[in-house]
Amino acid sequence: MEPTRVLLVKHGDSHHRHEGVHGGPQGCRGLTDLGRWEVGRLRDRLMGTLDGPVTVYSSIIPRAIETARILAEAVGGAHGMQEGTEVVEDCGLCTFHMEEHLDGMAWDEIRREHSAPNGGVYLPFEQGSESWSDLVNRVSKALTRITTRHAGETVIIAGHEETVETSLIAFGALPVYRTFDLQVHTGSVTEWFTTDDPAAEWDTTDSAWLPARWTLTRLADSAHTED
Repeated sequence: MEPTRVLLVKHGDSHHRHEGVHGGPQGCRGLTDLGRWEVGRLRDRLMGTLDGPVTVYSSIIPRAIETARILAEAVGGAHGMQEGTEVVEDCGLCTFHMEEHLDGMAWDEIRREHSAPNGGVYLPFEQGSESWSDLVNRVSKALTRITTRHAGETVIIAGHEETVETSLIAFGALPVYRTFDLQVHTGSVTEWFTTDDPAAEWDTTDSAWLPARWTLTRLADSAHTED
C-alpha cells in the first residue's frame, strides 16, 4: 500500500502564552502576528511536498484551528484550489482538558488556588485537570483512530506540544513517563511515516510489533523560521 504520512504541527506563537493563562476552547485568543508568520512559512515550505489525498486535522482550541486553516491553504494550492481544504476538528487532539471554570485563568492563580496533592504521571497536578496518563491515553487513541481512517494517505495535524510528545508513545512505543524532556518550538513540524497498514489487525504470531512500525523522519523541525 501507499505510505501513511503524518505531519504533526505545534500551533504558532499564541496570545495565551504571553498572557500566562490556561488557553482552552474559550480562553484562547488564537495566534499572534508572529504565530501567523511562523505557520505561513511552514505552509509555503509544505506547498510542493503534498501528493495524493491529504486531510487536515486540528484540536478544538482556537490557536490550533487557526494554525490548521493556514496549513490547509498548502493542500488547496497543491490540488489547484484557490481556497484551503476543510479542517476536521477533533477534541482528542487537545492539550490538557481542564474544567470550564479554569479556562482563561492565570496559571499562577491555578497553581496557587487549585493545586492537587501527589500530582504526577497518574494523578493531576491541578484540581479539575487531566493527569499526564489521561492525556496520553486520549491523544494516543485520537492519533490511532486518525491514522487508521487515513491509511495510505497524508494527514496534517495542528495540535500542541503534548500532541507531539504523545506521538512518541503512540507511534514510537516509548514509556508514558520518559527520562528526558522535549522542546517543541511553535510552528514546528514533526513527521512520521509507515509503509505498513495502520488499519491492519495486530497479529502477534506474525510480528511482535503493533500493526504499523513507524519511522520518525523529523522532530520539531522549525528550519523554515530560522532565516
